[in-house]
Amino acid sequence: MKKYTIKDIAQLAGVSKGTVDRVLHKRGKVSEIALEKVTKILNEIDYRPNPIAKNLKNNKIYKLAVILPDAQKDSYWQPCTGAIKEVENEFQHFGIEIKKYVFDATETNTFIETSLEVIDTQPDAILMVPLFQKEASKIVAKCTENNIKVSTFNNFIDSNYSNNFIGQDLYQSGRVAAKLMDMLLKKGTIGIIHIDEDYQNATHLQEKEKGFRSYFKSLKNSNYKITTVNLNYKKSEVFNTSIQEFLEKNPTINGVFVTISKSYVVVEALKEKANTIAIVGYDLVKKNIDYLKQGQIDFLIHQNPKQQVYLGLSYLVEHFLFDKQIPSQLLLPLDIINSENIEGYLT
Repeated sequence: MKKYTIKDIAQLAGVSKGTVDRVLHKRGKVSEIALEKVTKILNEIDYRPNPIAKNLKNNKIYKLAVILPDAQKDSYWQPCTGAIKEVENEFQHFGIEIKKYVFDATETNTFIETSLEVIDTQPDAILMVPLFQKEASKIVAKCTENNIKVSTFNNFIDSNYSNNFIGQDLYQSGRVAAKLMDMLLKKGTIGIIHIDEDYQNATHLQEKEKGFRSYFKSLKNSNYKITTVNLNYKKSEVFNTSIQEFLEKNPTINGVFVTISKSYVVVEALKEKANTIAIVGYDLVKKNIDYLKQGQIDFLIHQNPKQQVYLGLSYLVEHFLFDKQIPSQLLLPLDIINSENIEGYLT
Protein backbone atom coordinates (compact mmCIF):
# COMPACT_ATOMS: atom_id res chain seq x y z
CA MET A 1 0.00 0.00 0.00
CA LYS A 2 1.21 3.50 -0.84
CA LYS A 3 2.28 5.61 2.11
CA TYR A 4 0.80 9.04 1.64
CA THR A 5 2.58 12.15 2.89
CA ILE A 6 1.02 15.48 3.80
CA LYS A 7 2.36 16.77 0.46
CA ASP A 8 0.53 13.97 -1.41
CA ILE A 9 -2.73 14.68 0.37
CA ALA A 10 -2.43 18.41 -0.27
CA GLN A 11 -1.97 17.82 -4.02
CA LEU A 12 -4.90 15.39 -4.21
CA ALA A 13 -7.18 17.78 -2.29
CA GLY A 14 -5.98 20.89 -4.10
CA VAL A 15 -5.05 22.71 -0.87
CA SER A 16 -1.85 23.76 0.85
CA LYS A 17 0.29 21.50 3.07
CA GLY A 18 -0.47 23.85 5.97
CA THR A 19 -4.20 23.28 5.54
CA VAL A 20 -3.72 19.50 5.61
CA ASP A 21 -1.54 19.79 8.70
CA ARG A 22 -4.22 21.85 10.48
CA VAL A 23 -6.91 19.29 9.61
CA LEU A 24 -4.83 16.29 10.72
CA HIS A 25 -3.81 17.85 14.03
CA LYS A 26 -7.09 19.69 14.63
CA ARG A 27 -5.47 23.05 15.21
CA GLY A 28 -6.00 26.46 13.65
CA LYS A 29 -8.82 27.61 11.39
CA VAL A 30 -9.82 25.74 8.23
CA SER A 31 -12.64 26.73 5.86
CA GLU A 32 -15.59 24.38 5.44
CA ILE A 33 -14.73 23.82 1.77
CA ALA A 34 -11.07 22.96 2.52
CA LEU A 35 -12.11 20.66 5.38
CA GLU A 36 -14.50 18.78 3.09
CA LYS A 37 -11.81 18.39 0.40
CA VAL A 38 -9.19 17.07 2.80
CA THR A 39 -11.62 14.80 4.63
CA LYS A 40 -12.81 13.33 1.32
CA ILE A 41 -9.23 12.44 0.31
CA LEU A 42 -8.42 11.03 3.76
CA ASN A 43 -11.42 8.73 3.54
CA GLU A 44 -10.55 7.63 -0.01
CA ILE A 45 -6.97 6.68 0.84
CA ASP A 46 -7.86 5.37 4.33
CA TYR A 47 -5.18 7.62 5.80
CA ARG A 48 -3.86 6.66 9.23
CA PRO A 49 -1.30 8.92 10.91
CA ASN A 50 1.87 7.43 12.37
CA PRO A 51 1.36 7.86 16.13
CA ILE A 52 5.04 7.28 16.95
CA ALA A 53 6.20 9.97 14.56
CA LYS A 54 3.50 12.26 15.88
CA ASN A 55 4.69 11.82 19.45
CA LEU A 56 8.35 12.30 18.63
CA LYS A 57 7.49 15.51 16.82
CA ASN A 58 5.34 16.61 19.75
CA ASN A 59 8.30 16.18 22.13
CA LYS A 60 6.04 16.33 25.20
CA ILE A 61 6.82 14.67 28.52
CA TYR A 62 3.75 12.97 29.98
CA LYS A 63 3.72 12.72 33.77
CA LEU A 64 1.92 9.78 35.36
CA ALA A 65 1.50 9.15 39.10
CA VAL A 66 0.70 5.88 40.85
CA ILE A 67 -0.93 6.08 44.30
CA LEU A 68 -0.98 2.82 46.24
CA PRO A 69 -0.66 1.45 49.79
CA ASP A 70 2.80 1.13 51.32
CA ALA A 71 4.31 -2.29 50.46
CA GLN A 72 6.54 -2.05 53.53
CA LYS A 73 3.41 -2.48 55.64
CA ASP A 74 1.57 -4.89 53.31
CA SER A 75 3.65 -7.09 51.00
CA TYR A 76 0.66 -7.64 48.71
CA TRP A 77 1.59 -4.38 46.96
CA GLN A 78 5.28 -5.22 46.34
CA PRO A 79 4.77 -6.57 42.78
CA CYS A 80 3.33 -3.20 41.73
CA THR A 81 6.81 -1.65 41.74
CA GLY A 82 7.96 -4.26 39.22
CA ALA A 83 5.03 -3.39 36.95
CA ILE A 84 5.90 0.31 37.08
CA LYS A 85 9.51 -0.43 36.08
CA GLU A 86 8.34 -2.64 33.20
CA VAL A 87 6.17 0.13 31.77
CA GLU A 88 8.97 2.68 32.23
CA ASN A 89 11.41 0.44 30.34
CA GLU A 90 8.93 -0.31 27.59
CA PHE A 91 8.18 3.35 26.89
CA GLN A 92 11.45 4.96 27.97
CA HIS A 93 12.03 6.56 24.55
CA PHE A 94 8.58 8.16 24.35
CA GLY A 95 8.71 10.88 26.97
CA ILE A 96 6.95 9.10 29.83
CA GLU A 97 7.65 9.93 33.47
CA ILE A 98 6.12 7.74 36.20
CA LYS A 99 6.30 8.45 39.92
CA LYS A 100 5.07 6.24 42.75
CA TYR A 101 3.42 7.60 45.89
CA VAL A 102 2.39 5.49 48.89
CA PHE A 103 0.00 5.82 51.82
CA ASP A 104 -0.80 3.84 54.95
CA ALA A 105 -3.70 1.51 54.15
CA THR A 106 -4.88 1.69 57.77
CA GLU A 107 -4.96 5.51 57.94
CA THR A 108 -7.51 7.39 55.85
CA ASN A 109 -5.82 10.75 56.38
CA THR A 110 -2.56 9.54 54.78
CA PHE A 111 -4.49 8.61 51.63
CA ILE A 112 -6.02 12.08 51.48
CA GLU A 113 -2.71 13.86 52.16
CA THR A 114 -0.82 11.79 49.59
CA SER A 115 -3.49 12.27 46.93
CA LEU A 116 -3.60 16.05 47.42
CA GLU A 117 0.18 16.15 47.23
CA VAL A 118 0.05 14.33 43.89
CA ILE A 119 -2.66 16.63 42.52
CA ASP A 120 -0.47 19.63 43.36
CA THR A 121 2.24 18.26 41.05
CA GLN A 122 -0.26 18.47 38.15
CA PRO A 123 0.37 15.08 36.50
CA ASP A 124 -1.36 14.22 33.24
CA ALA A 125 -2.91 11.12 34.81
CA ILE A 126 -3.16 9.19 38.07
CA LEU A 127 -3.47 5.44 38.56
CA MET A 128 -4.74 4.85 42.07
CA VAL A 129 -6.13 2.34 44.56
CA PRO A 130 -9.39 3.88 45.88
CA LEU A 131 -9.13 2.04 49.18
CA PHE A 132 -11.42 4.46 51.02
CA GLN A 133 -14.64 4.88 49.05
CA LYS A 134 -15.92 8.28 50.23
CA GLU A 135 -12.52 9.97 50.32
CA ALA A 136 -11.49 8.48 46.97
CA SER A 137 -14.66 9.78 45.32
CA LYS A 138 -13.79 13.32 46.41
CA ILE A 139 -10.19 12.96 45.23
CA VAL A 140 -11.27 11.67 41.81
CA ALA A 141 -13.69 14.59 41.44
CA LYS A 142 -10.90 17.03 42.35
CA CYS A 143 -8.66 15.43 39.72
CA THR A 144 -11.34 16.02 37.11
CA GLU A 145 -11.52 19.68 38.14
CA ASN A 146 -7.76 19.89 37.51
CA ASN A 147 -7.98 18.13 34.13
CA ILE A 148 -6.16 15.04 35.42
CA LYS A 149 -7.24 11.67 34.05
CA VAL A 150 -7.85 8.99 36.69
CA SER A 151 -7.73 5.23 36.39
CA THR A 152 -8.34 2.89 39.32
CA PHE A 153 -7.24 -0.65 40.07
CA ASN A 154 -7.84 -3.41 42.61
CA ASN A 155 -10.79 -1.66 44.29
CA PHE A 156 -13.82 -0.50 42.33
CA ILE A 157 -15.17 2.99 42.97
CA ASP A 158 -18.61 4.07 41.82
CA SER A 159 -17.73 7.42 40.28
CA ASN A 160 -18.66 9.25 37.10
CA TYR A 161 -15.21 10.85 37.05
CA SER A 162 -13.00 7.75 36.90
CA ASN A 163 -11.81 6.89 33.38
CA ASN A 164 -11.48 3.15 33.95
CA PHE A 165 -11.18 0.29 36.42
CA ILE A 166 -8.88 -2.73 36.26
CA GLY A 167 -9.30 -5.57 38.71
CA GLN A 168 -11.65 -8.44 39.44
CA ASP A 169 -15.37 -8.84 39.92
CA LEU A 170 -15.19 -8.77 43.71
CA TYR A 171 -18.75 -9.96 44.22
CA GLN A 172 -18.05 -12.96 41.99
CA SER A 173 -14.76 -13.65 43.77
CA GLY A 174 -16.74 -13.90 47.00
CA ARG A 175 -19.01 -16.47 45.38
CA VAL A 176 -16.00 -18.43 44.14
CA ALA A 177 -14.56 -18.44 47.66
CA ALA A 178 -17.90 -19.72 48.97
CA LYS A 179 -18.00 -22.51 46.38
CA LEU A 180 -14.52 -23.61 47.42
CA MET A 181 -15.53 -23.57 51.09
CA ASP A 182 -18.67 -25.58 50.32
CA MET A 183 -16.54 -28.19 48.55
CA LEU A 184 -14.29 -28.45 51.60
CA LEU A 185 -16.94 -28.58 54.33
CA LYS A 186 -20.47 -29.52 53.16
CA LYS A 187 -21.79 -28.15 56.49
CA GLY A 188 -20.73 -26.21 59.58
CA THR A 189 -20.00 -22.67 60.80
CA ILE A 190 -17.94 -20.29 58.66
CA GLY A 191 -16.23 -17.16 59.90
CA ILE A 192 -15.70 -14.23 57.52
CA ILE A 193 -12.66 -12.29 58.76
CA HIS A 194 -11.95 -8.71 57.66
CA ILE A 195 -8.60 -7.34 58.80
CA ASP A 196 -7.18 -3.81 59.21
CA GLU A 197 -9.74 -1.89 57.18
CA ASP A 198 -12.79 0.25 57.84
CA TYR A 199 -15.49 -2.17 56.70
CA GLN A 200 -18.18 0.53 56.44
CA ASN A 201 -15.98 2.47 54.00
CA ALA A 202 -14.39 -0.52 52.23
CA THR A 203 -16.59 -1.43 49.27
CA HIS A 204 -14.22 -4.20 48.14
CA LEU A 205 -14.71 -6.05 51.44
CA GLN A 206 -18.46 -5.54 51.34
CA GLU A 207 -18.68 -6.91 47.79
CA LYS A 208 -16.66 -10.01 48.67
CA GLU A 209 -18.85 -10.70 51.70
CA LYS A 210 -22.06 -10.11 49.73
CA GLY A 211 -20.92 -12.55 47.06
CA PHE A 212 -19.88 -15.12 49.66
CA ARG A 213 -23.19 -14.97 51.51
CA SER A 214 -25.23 -14.94 48.29
CA TYR A 215 -23.77 -18.28 47.25
CA PHE A 216 -24.98 -20.00 50.41
CA LYS A 217 -28.36 -18.28 50.21
CA SER A 218 -28.77 -19.72 46.73
CA LEU A 219 -28.30 -23.31 47.96
CA LYS A 220 -31.53 -25.29 48.26
CA ASN A 221 -30.41 -27.05 51.43
CA SER A 222 -27.80 -25.09 53.30
CA ASN A 223 -26.33 -26.53 56.48
CA TYR A 224 -24.19 -23.54 57.25
CA LYS A 225 -24.08 -20.73 59.77
CA ILE A 226 -22.04 -17.67 58.72
CA THR A 227 -20.67 -15.03 61.09
CA THR A 228 -18.46 -11.98 60.45
CA VAL A 229 -15.75 -10.27 62.49
CA ASN A 230 -13.63 -7.16 61.82
CA LEU A 231 -10.17 -7.33 63.39
CA ASN A 232 -7.08 -5.14 63.70
CA TYR A 233 -3.55 -6.46 63.19
CA LYS A 234 -1.44 -3.53 64.35
CA LYS A 235 -0.36 -5.64 67.34
CA SER A 236 -0.09 -9.40 66.80
CA GLU A 237 -0.71 -10.18 70.50
CA VAL A 238 -4.00 -8.30 70.48
CA PHE A 239 -4.96 -9.88 67.17
CA ASN A 240 -4.23 -13.39 68.42
CA THR A 241 -6.36 -12.75 71.49
CA SER A 242 -9.19 -11.45 69.29
CA ILE A 243 -9.07 -14.62 67.18
CA GLN A 244 -9.24 -16.82 70.26
CA GLU A 245 -12.20 -14.83 71.60
CA PHE A 246 -13.92 -15.15 68.23
CA LEU A 247 -13.48 -18.94 68.31
CA GLU A 248 -14.75 -19.14 71.89
CA LYS A 249 -17.92 -17.31 70.88
CA ASN A 250 -18.28 -19.58 67.85
CA PRO A 251 -16.95 -22.98 68.96
CA THR A 252 -18.40 -24.83 65.94
CA ILE A 253 -16.37 -22.89 63.34
CA ASN A 254 -14.77 -25.24 60.85
CA GLY A 255 -14.07 -22.80 58.03
CA VAL A 256 -12.63 -19.29 57.69
CA PHE A 257 -12.83 -16.89 54.74
CA VAL A 258 -10.17 -14.14 54.95
CA THR A 259 -11.10 -11.24 52.66
CA ILE A 260 -7.63 -9.68 52.22
CA SER A 261 -4.05 -10.91 51.75
CA LYS A 262 -3.42 -11.66 55.43
CA SER A 263 -4.58 -15.29 55.66
CA TYR A 264 -1.18 -16.11 57.17
CA VAL A 265 -1.84 -14.05 60.31
CA VAL A 266 -5.00 -16.06 60.89
CA VAL A 267 -3.04 -19.32 60.53
CA GLU A 268 -0.46 -18.06 63.04
CA ALA A 269 -3.16 -17.00 65.48
CA LEU A 270 -5.02 -20.30 65.19
CA LYS A 271 -1.80 -22.28 65.78
CA GLU A 272 -2.57 -26.02 65.96
CA LYS A 273 -6.27 -25.38 65.24
CA ALA A 274 -5.30 -24.24 61.73
CA ASN A 275 -4.94 -27.89 60.79
CA THR A 276 -8.61 -28.57 61.56
CA ILE A 277 -10.17 -25.39 60.10
CA ALA A 278 -10.55 -24.87 56.34
CA ILE A 279 -9.07 -21.55 55.20
CA VAL A 280 -9.79 -19.75 51.94
CA GLY A 281 -8.14 -16.38 51.30
CA TYR A 282 -6.45 -14.13 48.79
CA ASP A 283 -3.09 -13.43 47.21
CA LEU A 284 0.35 -14.87 46.70
CA VAL A 285 2.32 -13.16 49.46
CA LYS A 286 5.25 -15.21 50.75
CA LYS A 287 3.78 -16.41 54.04
CA ASN A 288 0.48 -17.31 52.38
CA ILE A 289 2.41 -19.40 49.87
CA ASP A 290 4.35 -21.16 52.64
CA TYR A 291 1.20 -22.09 54.54
CA LEU A 292 -0.55 -23.12 51.33
CA LYS A 293 2.28 -25.56 50.59
CA GLN A 294 2.08 -26.88 54.15
CA GLY A 295 -1.66 -27.47 53.80
CA GLN A 296 -2.73 -24.95 56.45
CA ILE A 297 -4.33 -22.71 53.83
CA ASP A 298 -6.56 -24.62 51.41
CA PHE A 299 -7.13 -22.12 48.58
CA LEU A 300 -5.98 -18.65 47.56
CA ILE A 301 -7.65 -16.46 44.96
CA HIS A 302 -4.92 -14.64 43.01
CA GLN A 303 -5.74 -10.96 42.40
CA ASN A 304 -2.51 -10.29 40.44
CA PRO A 305 -1.74 -6.67 41.46
CA LYS A 306 1.29 -6.56 39.14
CA GLN A 307 -0.83 -7.20 36.06
CA GLN A 308 -3.41 -4.67 37.24
CA VAL A 309 -0.79 -1.92 37.48
CA TYR A 310 0.90 -2.89 34.22
CA LEU A 311 -2.37 -2.79 32.28
CA GLY A 312 -3.58 0.37 34.00
CA LEU A 313 -0.40 2.28 33.18
CA SER A 314 -0.19 0.85 29.65
CA TYR A 315 -3.71 2.03 28.84
CA LEU A 316 -2.89 5.54 30.04
CA VAL A 317 0.45 5.69 28.21
CA GLU A 318 -1.02 4.45 24.93
CA HIS A 319 -3.87 6.92 25.26
CA PHE A 320 -1.47 9.85 25.47
CA LEU A 321 1.05 8.60 22.94
CA PHE A 322 -1.14 6.91 20.37
CA ASP A 323 -4.62 8.35 20.99
CA LYS A 324 -5.95 4.92 21.96
CA GLN A 325 -9.27 4.84 23.77
CA ILE A 326 -9.13 3.81 27.43
CA PRO A 327 -11.58 0.96 28.15
CA SER A 328 -14.04 1.78 30.90
CA GLN A 329 -13.44 -1.55 32.63
CA LEU A 330 -11.25 -4.63 32.44
CA LEU A 331 -12.03 -7.57 34.72
CA LEU A 332 -9.20 -10.05 35.22
CA PRO A 333 -9.71 -13.82 35.62
CA LEU A 334 -10.28 -15.30 39.08
CA ASP A 335 -7.30 -17.64 39.42
CA ILE A 336 -7.80 -20.35 42.06
CA ILE A 337 -4.51 -21.48 43.62
CA ASN A 338 -3.88 -24.56 45.75
CA SER A 339 -0.82 -26.56 46.83
CA GLU A 340 -0.85 -28.54 43.59
CA ASN A 341 -0.64 -25.66 41.09
CA ILE A 342 1.18 -22.97 43.10
CA GLU A 343 4.57 -23.58 41.45
CA GLY A 344 3.19 -22.57 38.07
CA TYR A 345 2.43 -19.09 39.45
CA LEU A 346 5.88 -18.58 40.98
CA THR A 347 7.95 -18.75 37.78
